[in-house]
Amino acid sequence: MSTPPLIHGYEVVIGFETHAQLATQSKIFSRAPTAFGAEPNTQACAVDLALPGTLPVMNRKAVECAIQLGLALGSHIAPESIFARKNYFYPDLPKGYQISQFEIPVVQGGEVSFYLGDTPKTVRLVRAHLEEDAGKSLHEDFIGQSGIDLNRAGTPLLEIVTEPDMHSSEEAVAYARELHKIVTWIGICDGNMQEGSFRCDANVSVRKPGAPLGTRREIKNLNSFKFMQQAIDYEIRWQIEQIEDGHAIQQATVLFDPDTGETRAMRTKEDAADYRYFPDPDLPPLQIPEQWIEEQRALMAELPRTMAGRFVADYGLPAYDATTLTQSKAMAAYFEATTRGCAQPKLASNWIMGEVSRRLNQGDTGIEASPVSAAQLAALIARIADGTISNNAAKQVFDALWTGESADVDAVIEAKGLKQMNDSGALEKIIDEVVATNADNVAQFRAGKDKAFNALVGQIMKASKGKANPQQVNDLLRAKLAG
Repeated sequence: MSTPPLIHGYEVVIGFETHAQLATQSKIFSRAPTAFGAEPNTQACAVDLALPGTLPVMNRKAVECAIQLGLALGSHIAPESIFARKNYFYPDLPKGYQISQFEIPVVQGGEVSFYLGDTPKTVRLVRAHLEEDAGKSLHEDFIGQSGIDLNRAGTPLLEIVTEPDMHSSEEAVAYARELHKIVTWIGICDGNMQEGSFRCDANVSVRKPGAPLGTRREIKNLNSFKFMQQAIDYEIRWQIEQIEDGHAIQQATVLFDPDTGETRAMRTKEDAADYRYFPDPDLPPLQIPEQWIEEQRALMAELPRTMAGRFVADYGLPAYDATTLTQSKAMAAYFEATTRGCAQPKLASNWIMGEVSRRLNQGDTGIEASPVSAAQLAALIARIADGTISNNAAKQVFDALWTGESADVDAVIEAKGLKQMNDSGALEKIIDEVVATNADNVAQFRAGKDKAFNALVGQIMKASKGKANPQQVNDLLRAKLAG
């Protein structure tokens, strides 16, 4: 295990708790709908409102989502798990308790692996447990009133908890992005962070190397990767400054303010004992037989890590390329369609990770919206591979495809006169002329100066107006000079 990086002499320790809203049509213990954006309190039924005499009924689809996550992360899926009441009092919690899981969660252990730059990383998971969401408090400052919207009350969540295995904001964000990719890839969560479908809480502490774990502060409800990194970086700096000034860190829950770029304390952090957990008497233990697990396994699509391994084995790609190309189902499909059309997997990977991704990032869009189709990119790569055009010319063709100037690769090549000169007879004539008029460079090359060879190549490319095949030029020129 590598030594964690130090910041001003301190080791940073980060753990994550992520709430993924499950892709069900109804709530976890009632039949009320879960659609986003409805008028306040129009999607809350008697069970969600905790009216007397109502009883929760488990949503089968939510359990299947939990099983699929466990399978995707290599976790143990508990054959029997227990629902508990987590007691606290807040206006948006009608029952006065939240139904969650405590001692025996449905998903136990597992890990999330990803790359931080070129470095492989793995974060261990403690658990993932099913629970219901609370409602939402609405504060109308301009009229001095507050209200409660219970549409979210009872919405099914999986809370995914990690070990404190991360040591920088960059690593934390890379983990969160990978987890986001997994839950959206397998279809158990839509991943919409703006709508609250994927919310992250970061537990941050600092310590001197070798010292016991420091007191953690929990940054709640981080709903964008950008704010996540800013919040963690600020919290790290703040804690180090407090300790250096002689102050003790108090365990607390904090919020991040994007306008100021600062975290601020919301309340002192509760421990498990403060919630007075006990098994919910209205819900029997959740039984998950092995047959149910195998049924879900058979229904699951190829996982990103499995697909990445196949890309390495079948296409000969480096592991980094394979992992990057499986960041989304759409990108993986685009790569495979391109490769089928040109039979050049590494070239396809280079173009997709390079020029295609660069253009998409400029437009802040996904590969689904790429104006260059996989078939067009395959045709372009095929023309590079067969020597019809150079790499520089290929960029001009790609630009024409991207801007919609033309949809046909060969038509662009023809219209712009980009076809390489592959006629060895015509090329040898140009080489003879350049060698004859550059005697000094020829003499310097034969005296062992390689720069002189490059100068001759440059003259040949200039004489051919950039149309000569560079590899062919190199081969013919070396043969000429060796003669």
